[in-house]
Amino acid sequence: MTRYLSQDTPESLRDHFLVAMPGLNDPIFSRSVTYVCDHSEQGAMGIVINQPLDLKLGDIFEQLAIEHTPQPVDRPVLAGGPVNMQRGFVLHRDTGNWESTLHITAEICLTASRDIVSAMAMDEGPKSAIFALGYAGWSPGQLEGELANNSWLVVPAETGIIFDTPVEERWNATAKLLGIDLNLISSEAGHA
Repeated sequence: MTRYLSQDTPESLRDHFLVAMPGLNDPIFSRSVTYVCDHSEQGAMGIVINQPLDLKLGDIFEQLAIEHTPQPVDRPVLAGGPVNMQRGFVLHRDTGNWESTLHITAEICLTASRDIVSAMAMDEGPKSAIFALGYAGWSPGQLEGELANNSWLVVPAETGIIFDTPVEERWNATAKLLGIDLNLISSEAGHA
């Protein structure tokens, strides 16, 4: 089943990155980059794209008893967020016709069905894809509150960072889109 998101409101952060500020000490979101897949008055949903778990894609294939080729087994599995961590999500460039795909943009999709995982196991899935367990979710107004508290920088998304930049470089690479070196920002708030 393919779903298309409704028309964005001007304040929607869909297809943007949320870059964790140095002061955000939450164990899941510290130094994270989250790709926002949906954002409306009902809340927001995203996938953290730079927090690798101690798992590889081959471990997922083994756990799901999916036959696989040796090719994709060493790809990292990411912690996509604290919600529904037992479920896998594939963020990918728009290729293929999968059972449950959410088209975020004309180029980027999110799929959460077994058929894409089976295709990836046989090295027949999308070439530009990341696999994450879980997602980040915000109730109505929650993300806006976190933005008001300066927990996140907001950056228009760039597909090259999602699919072509090494996982460990995504936090700094995303901030550099704004001309910011996050290593130079203090995690302590100043008071005048």
